[in-house]
Amino acid sequence: MFTEEDLLPLSGLQHLAFCERQWALIHLEQIWMENRLTADGRVMHERVHQTESEGRPGMRVVRGLRLHSFRLGLSGQADVVEYHRTEETGIALPGRQGLWSAFPVEYKRGKPKADACDEVQLCAQGLCLEEMYGSAVSGGALYYGEPRRRTEVAFSKELRAQTELLAGRMHALYASRSTPRADWQKKCESCSLRDVCLPKLGSKSPRVSEYMAAAMREIGG
Repeated sequence: MFTEEDLLPLSGLQHLAFCERQWALIHLEQIWMENRLTADGRVMHERVHQTESEGRPGMRVVRGLRLHSFRLGLSGQADVVEYHRTEETGIALPGRQGLWSAFPVEYKRGKPKADACDEVQLCAQGLCLEEMYGSAVSGGALYYGEPRRRTEVAFSKELRAQTELLAGRMHALYASRSTPRADWQKKCESCSLRDVCLPKLGSKSPRVSEYMAAAMREIGG
């Protein structure tokens, strides 16, 4: 079990599943640069979080809920958590009668991806909710901005195992304080950190903090 001081950002799982070097640049070297894609995604999340929580018959919608898991060492914030009235095993909500099941919804720009990085992030939210409430969370949904529809995701044994494995890997990388070397792939072209990551240098790529420090020395003469 992790302590509160050990918790790492849940959102980092999406970065890690996409690229270990990207995760390290953001979370170890504290480097972040936006491009059009990341800016669109940030604006979408801000709009979701600014919308007030709501209730309707048989469902309660909460936005920006804080999440944590001491078992996995994660903390973060859900875009949306829907609570659906259930006759089966569920959780009690303050001021609400009966039992409710939690259903996280994560908002993403663009289209569904070829890899499972978004599904891993969503599943981690579900695992946090399970730990917080002591009740099973069977699935959630990803809402993509381009098709403007949901893709439902079942939290299968395989997806749960992948999520837990990545959480462990993230803590191992964080403890090592080591940035992996670059490994150029086609997906690098859409990465906002491409120009500082220098992925085509491969094993010769420096730590980005060293590269930027050298560049600043050159500018300063």
